[in-house]
Amino acid sequence: MKSKKLGYSDLNLTTVGLGTWAIGGGDWKYGWGPQDDRESIAGIHHALDLGINWIDTAAIYGLGHSEEIVGKAIKEVKERPIIATKCSRVWDDQGNIKGCLTKESIRSEVEASLRRLQIEVIDLYQIHWPDPNQDIEKGWGAIADLIKEGKIRYGGVSNFSVRQLKRIQPIHPVASLQPPYSMLERGIEEEILDYCATNDIGVIVYSPMQKGVLTGKFTRERVRNLPKNDHRQGDAHFQEPEFSVNLELVEGLRAIAEKKGRQWRNWP
Repeated sequence: MKSKKLGYSDLNLTTVGLGTWAIGGGDWKYGWGPQDDRESIAGIHHALDLGINWIDTAAIYGLGHSEEIVGKAIKEVKERPIIATKCSRVWDDQGNIKGCLTKESIRSEVEASLRRLQIEVIDLYQIHWPDPNQDIEKGWGAIADLIKEGKIRYGGVSNFSVRQLKRIQPIHPVASLQPPYSMLERGIEEEILDYCATNDIGVIVYSPMQKGVLTGKFTRERVRNLPKNDHRQGDAHFQEPEFSVNLELVEGLRAIAEKKGRQWRNWP
């Protein structure tokens, strides 16, 4: 599998990585319905066997559960993959989620992530959301300190605008940005991609298949039968009238792929 250097870092990531949002389970606000942890671990092992060399997770996915599953999975492999995780989303005992970018919180979060992942250093540690916006400099300063201390190798951000990137760049170089990007979400083409290329900031996109809409496997019946604790029940891309438009787009893409002699993968 081909790999590419991530921004100014020395991390060479395969062009396809493994995202682990869904394996966090359904017992939190943005869950994907019930998950089988054994299947999740087997899926991680299969991805690594196919040549994928990096896994992206986050503390908030399943309120820590996704990191725990990733930790169990990578403990069983000979060569540890590159691990990227995220901070700044915290929760209470009732599962209420809020943003926090204080130095104390980020230090506590990184220690918790290291324990759940069962590793000694995080390869790429990302601020999940610029929330609260007025504290992004404080949060990024904490990331810079953790890099100096050897807790993390590189720092990145997710869901940041160009203006927000410009605010934190003078504190410490940003290794990567993780924005949403798909055939349905193309906002980063306006200025973010150019800014990142000019400033040697790597781009790792999330939801390239738009949570399954673009896989060719979704029908109206499948949407109706999504579990109640699958957050896609409330996602506009899965609701009418947008869902019908998205299905038409998928059929158009299928025709283009066939015309170009490309196989259309019906992902599960």
